[in-house]
Amino acid sequence: MMSMTATQTAKPSMPITYATVTWDQLHRDARQLAASLMKEHGPFRGIVAITRGGLIPAAILGREMGCRLIESISVISYAEEEGSQHKPKVVKPAPAAGDGEGFLIVDDLVDSGITAKLVRELMPKAVFACLYAKPDGKPHTDHFVTEVAQDTWVLFPWIQHHFLSLRS
Repeated sequence: MMSMTATQTAKPSMPITYATVTWDQLHRDARQLAASLMKEHGPFRGIVAITRGGLIPAAILGREMGCRLIESISVISYAEEEGSQHKPKVVKPAPAAGDGEGFLIVDDLVDSGITAKLVRELMPKAVFACLYAKPDGKPHTDHFVTEVAQDTWVLFPWIQHHFLSLRS
């Protein structure tokens, strides 16, 4: 399970909980997801990582499942400066995946489901998996390891330093 590291209040009535995922936890969760996917779906022809968060989980899953074809799709749905979501835009498609048949789509987290919904529409025959899922995003994923509360910000190992420097 993820460890909750801090609670900060953005507004007096809206506490924000942060969950920190360590590298060790990420690897354990990815291995657990890989085992589950292989048991239920067998080998995949390829993996599509949703950038940027899905790149590292896709690499781990690819190694664990013996899958060497890893494609990526880049979708922008957050205004980083504002931290707010807007209409998703595909800036790099995943042509090798076609309609997704035989492919696994991977992301680190499904939050609102906006990105997942768009990618699933582009590759309707693919299996969608992520390590962590929030309640609003759960309907858009086929597999996940851990559910986190909708108001929790998940801090992945590759963004923790960046996040901490913004807070200081």
